[in-house]
Amino acid sequence: MTAQTIEEVVLLDEHGNAVGTCPKSEVHNQSTPLHLAFSCYVIDESGRVLVTKRALRKETWPGAWTNSCCGHPAPGESVEDAVRRRTRQELGIELTDLRPALPDFRYRAVMDNGIVENEVCPVYVAVCTEPDDLSPDPAEVAAIEWHDWAAFRSQVLSGERDVSPWCALQVAELPEELAD
Repeated sequence: MTAQTIEEVVLLDEHGNAVGTCPKSEVHNQSTPLHLAFSCYVIDESGRVLVTKRALRKETWPGAWTNSCCGHPAPGESVEDAVRRRTRQELGIELTDLRPALPDFRYRAVMDNGIVENEVCPVYVAVCTEPDDLSPDPAEVAAIEWHDWAAFRSQVLSGERDVSPWCALQVAELPEELAD
């Protein structure tokens, strides 16, 4: 995005139909409208999952550990293209074998300060063939870790591992074997 470009999110009705747009900078507040987003879990060829810590300047859940990449498709952009664009921008990687894992995932979460996330958020899994070549954007990502999926999933489900609310909900719905 250039300095003059205003990033917009796609607003949705209760049935998931696009009904308009809103600048991303204005959409997250105490009455966040339902909008389109995505989450992606990036795995390497050995089946480890990439977990990221959100940058401390993020408006929602700053400093929270979460899935590999999240974002919002631009108006007219397919969700798959948005996943590829954002993982390239946030993590500096190209994805292979991008596939939907939870195509109908939807959630609403409220931060302690009252800011709401309210998203139809399809969840994808993809492969990174060069896990040592990541170059995270510090404006988006404070830290990264690779974890064995089964161990990470178990820690999240037991409450031992604190993660963003959407990550916790997604992990509960994702299969025991993420690489399949």
